[in-house]
Amino acid sequence: MEDLIRRLFNVTAWIVPVLILAAIILPQAVRILREYERGVIFRLGKLLDAKGPGLIILIPMVDRMVKMDLRVVTIDVAKQEIMTRDNVPATVDAVVYFRVVDPIAAVVKVENFWKATSLIAQTTLRSVLGQAPLDDLLAQRDVINLKLQEIIDRQTEPWGVKVTAVEVKDVSLPDSMKRAMAKQAEAERERRAKIVNAEGEFQAAEKMVQAAAMISKEPIALQLRFLQTMREIASEHNTTTFLPVPIDLFSPFMKGPPRA
Repeated sequence: MEDLIRRLFNVTAWIVPVLILAAIILPQAVRILREYERGVIFRLGKLLDAKGPGLIILIPMVDRMVKMDLRVVTIDVAKQEIMTRDNVPATVDAVVYFRVVDPIAAVVKVENFWKATSLIAQTTLRSVLGQAPLDDLLAQRDVINLKLQEIIDRQTEPWGVKVTAVEVKDVSLPDSMKRAMAKQAEAERERRAKIVNAEGEFQAAEKMVQAAAMISKEPIALQLRFLQTMREIASEHNTTTFLPVPIDLFSPFMKGPPRA
């Protein structure tokens, strides 16, 4: 009985340290990566490979893994004070959508790809919008967004970062510029109203000339118009008394002076 107890004590004496050692080593040796994660493995400081997703086995104290997220992430570009090409001050901000497509390059070629992409976006935003006039900044936002995306993507490509979209969120103008733009819009509306009115008068005059030409060819039309006018007067002013005069009395005056 004493021998059995001694053997159990001896077994327990070496099992407990093994379990403690396993509890310390296993979390460092076994890693599980999700579908959207990759692990960049370094062995004794030397790049080994990018692995994942699934179960990853590492050599404790020898291997080191840097976990990278491949999902699309967004960063808010801080508001930037810019001066447009036509010397108009404005404050703009934007949103950048990007993701890591090469986890090895994102770890090895840049210290902090997140911060680097954010700074590149800020400088590019100031540069591109400073070269555009105010009208393009307000009316052609899609073209400017595409240009920003192409420039930022080209600069971050060596880091294994793919910029999927850039959106300019807001353009803030000074109050004086807003009032000037409102006056300009009001003047433009007045100009269009005057043009429409002039076009209406021109078309009315053109129709009257055509009507006059038709009446000159058909004198009976003038008499019919005279009778229609009489009917309108009779219907609108019932107390008015008028005497019709035959239109033939005015024929000598309508023909013009006799030729010599």
